[in-house]
Parts: sequence; structure tokens; C-alpha cells
Amino acid sequence: MILRPALLAAAFPTAFFAAAPAAAQDISAANLTDTVRTLASDQFQGRAPGTVGEERTIGYLIGRLQALGLEPAGPDGGWTQPVPLLHTRLGTPTTLAFDRGGTVTPLRLGTDIYVSSQQSKDVAAIAGAPMIFVGYGVHAPERGWDDFKGVDLKGKVAVFLVNDPDFVATKGDDSFGKFGARTMTYYGRWTYKFEEAARRGAIGALIVHDTDGAGYGWNVVKSPGGENYSLVVPPEKMTSLALQGWISGDTATKLFADAGQDLAKLRLTARRATFRPFDLGTTFDAAIPVTHDVVQSQNVLAKIPGAKRPDEVVMYGAHWDAYGEGKPDEQGRIYRAGANDDALGVAALFEIARGFKAAPPPDRTLLFAFWTAEERGLLGSEAYAQAPVYPVEKTVANLGIDILQTAGRAKDVILVGKGQGSLEDDLARVAATQSRTVSVESLPERGLFFRADHFSMAKRGVPVLLMMGIAGASDLVNGGKTAGQKWVDDYTGKCYHQACDAWDASWNLDGSVQDIRIFYRIGDELARSAKWPQWRPGSEFKAIRDQSAAARE
Repeated sequence: MILRPALLAAAFPTAFFAAAPAAAQDISAANLTDTVRTLASDQFQGRAPGTVGEERTIGYLIGRLQALGLEPAGPDGGWTQPVPLLHTRLGTPTTLAFDRGGTVTPLRLGTDIYVSSQQSKDVAAIAGAPMIFVGYGVHAPERGWDDFKGVDLKGKVAVFLVNDPDFVATKGDDSFGKFGARTMTYYGRWTYKFEEAARRGAIGALIVHDTDGAGYGWNVVKSPGGENYSLVVPPEKMTSLALQGWISGDTATKLFADAGQDLAKLRLTARRATFRPFDLGTTFDAAIPVTHDVVQSQNVLAKIPGAKRPDEVVMYGAHWDAYGEGKPDEQGRIYRAGANDDALGVAALFEIARGFKAAPPPDRTLLFAFWTAEERGLLGSEAYAQAPVYPVEKTVANLGIDILQTAGRAKDVILVGKGQGSLEDDLARVAATQSRTVSVESLPERGLFFRADHFSMAKRGVPVLLMMGIAGASDLVNGGKTAGQKWVDDYTGKCYHQACDAWDASWNLDGSVQDIRIFYRIGDELARSAKWPQWRPGSEFKAIRDQSAAARE
């Protein structure tokens, strides 16, 4: 659904689009509220990609950006970047089982195993594929770690442990301290494991689930119900994985026991540098019908051109999509409209852009990116990163906003991804001008640093900083960390990705305004200087950035 910008903007009355006032940096809670109430209204139908809700959202975004005086920054001078998505959904399996020497163990989809597909085939089929245990499945030369030891995975099913080799390592383990201890690195993410299995030609990839290692229960694993989204790619670039997913803890324990192995002991063995993959002596069989279609979606890109170095880009990002229509909640609401996740982030970008338009032109170009399909796997930002309008080597930084706390002013700001880059120093310095300190995310083992759109740019070496309100308990002026934790628990426990993530009159956006002002100032400093933020030594993204250092000299 790629519509002409003029028609999209014309879909809304001019009352939606207020002109930019003169005051720079005057972040307005009232403006934030107006934007969120609009985007989270039923008119936008939950903002799911490829729906009427998307069409209306794109029109609204373009209209607002035009009224603010920004310029289109998409390919060929347009406002949008096309993002075609492959949408798949699994049906009822005709075959789903482990086979050990003729002894067949049938598997219940959603109970014993959860899988989905990112192939545009009518049937997801795996026939008699050997199952190979690869430990944590990490190949990290810069950390002196290789779980694969040259094993051939072509046409086989790779079986992984979740998280990093040192997630629960103790002193004396070879992996101790190599992967950030409890702080997850990208090697611990399920996305990395599937990517690595595909790079090695596997036909399937299964991760052994445990709640502590994953950061969420089995109910979350199976919640997509066999549905998946991925970027449309040419046939020769399609993933080799016919199926990817998870094995429940109990099912995995039995799988290993039937192979004469103790899974608990193997978790210890996998922390050693001497670990070697091995064949479980079991094959995997599956035949599952797949419905698939292509959904046409779009990123929205806008800019304020740099006056001195327009080829150098400071990027702000937030995702416009939410979860669309679902089952009615207790109040009868059917649209999962993501008022906080991430309509509030979109509103923040409008306010930041409004401030910059009221100020003198920046030296560097400011790019405002409104991503599609974040909730489907960071797909809109990934599409941009694969085909960037501005070269990533000249992209100064990506400042991402995805969920802000709505419980009032805070004495601190939450840092996501401690130790990754120099932008965290800027965060601390600017926060101090508000008499605020920095608190590190409270559950770094859950890998939130890898679960928002900024990460698509980080993978290409672009320095990043994420503002995410659910990353830890804010030390609220009224109620301290106890009140901050209550806000996190209430939001994540009741409303996260649900219909009750709706605008509420009880919201106190004073804390959100504080955080947005910090991001405004960091971006302002970068846009009016020749500074290039850096990755820390030891970051898995430093080497990627270093490869393009000459472009920034």
C-alpha cells in the first residue's frame, strides 16, 4: 500500500497539524498528549502494518511533518521508504516429531515445541534431519570463543541453549567474564542464534527454553501463534531455516535424556572453551502447512538539512506501528494501539523536530525516522539499515525512543546497554544539568539493548543510545524507586502489547519531558559539532565501525 504523500496528508483535516511555535527546546507535555490521543484513537485501528490503520498513520505523520516545516528524506526525495514484509502463519501439523532409531516421539505444537517459518513456501518441511547440539551457539573470535568448532550444519537442525555462555557462569569457568556476566550480549539473543544457524546452512534451529535465560515464560514464546514476519528477499537470499523456534524445558530434558545425556551437566560443559558440538542421535521430522502473503508497509523519513556538513547525519528514531486489532479486553477494547509503545515516542520526535525548526539551522543533517514493523522484529529499521538513504559510515549516531515512563519527574535517567559506547557519557553529563543521575537498567540479562530499532543501526556500527522507560525503576521525585518499580510492574504486567496501552488522564508526562529534553540536547550538540561518538573497547560493534574510520577523517 504505497500511496502518494499528497493524498495521504489530505486524508486529515488541517486541525490535526499545528504550526511550529517559536520557542526552541520548549518540549510541551500538552503537545505530547495531543499526539498520543490522536494516534492511539480508534481511527487508527491499532496501527498494524499493511492495514487501513497504516494508511491513516502514514498520512497523519506526513501531514504533521509538513506542518513542522521538515523536508522529505526518503528514497527519490519522497516521504516514505517502502518496506515489503513476508507474512507467514502455520497451520495444523501433519507431522511433528523426534525420531530416535525408529522410536518416534510426537510433539504438540505450542506445548512441547513452538516454531514458525520465514520461508514463502506452502509447506514447512523437514524430513529426518539430524539434531546437533551446539551449546550456546556462539562464534565470537574477538572474545576467543567458538562453540561450533567447524561442525557441518547443512541440512541439519541446530539445538541451542538460550543466553550467553557466562550468563550463569562462575569463577573458574572458561566463559566467566567473557560475555558481560549477567548483562546479555547480542550472542545471547535468539535472533543471533537463528541468524548463525542460517549462515551455516541449517534447515532448522531450536532453542531450549528456560525462563531465567530467556527473560520470559513459555506463554510469551508461544504467544504469536505460529505467525511470523520478515523482510521480503530474493529467493537466493531466503533463510535456509524451514522452521525456527523453541523446545520447552521439559521436552528438552527428555530429548537429551533419551540420547543418554544430562542437560543440566551439559549446561556446565557448554561454559568451557573445549566444548564441542555433537549429534544427539535423533532426527527431526515436520510437515506443517503455511499460508503466506506479502504486506506492503512503509517507513516515514524526514529531515532538517545540515547547513555546513549535510552528508553527516544525526538520526532520531521511533516506531509508529502497534499490534492492530485483537480480542476484546474487559472493557471491550479491540485495538492494541500502543499509546506508550510507541505513540509517545513518535510524539517525542515531533517535539524535538519542532524545537530544532525554531532554532538556527544545524551544521549536520538531522534525520527523523518513523519505523514500521518494530513489533514484528525491528523490520522497518532493518530495511533502512540494509538500504540506507544516508551512508551508515557518515551517520553520527542513532538516538532511539521506545516507551517513556509516565509517572512523573525522576531524580535519575535509565541507561540501557552500559559499557557499549561514549554516548552514555553524554547522557550522564546532560542529565547532570537537570540535577539527575544515571541508573543502569535493572535486568540487563533480558537484552533490551537488542530489542529496539536503534539496534538495526548498531549492527552496522552506528553509535546508539536508547531511551526506554521499562528498562528499570526510575527514582521518582514522588515515591522514589518503589513508585518507579510499581509503574514498571503495572505497565509491563498489565498493558504491554495489550489494549490497555491506551492514553490515560492519569499520565504525568513531566518525567517524559525531562528525558526528551536530554535527547534534544545530545542531538543538538552532535548536530552543531564535528564530534564522532565511539564504541567502547570490547563492544561487539566497535570493529564494524572501525572498518569505515577513513570515511570520517
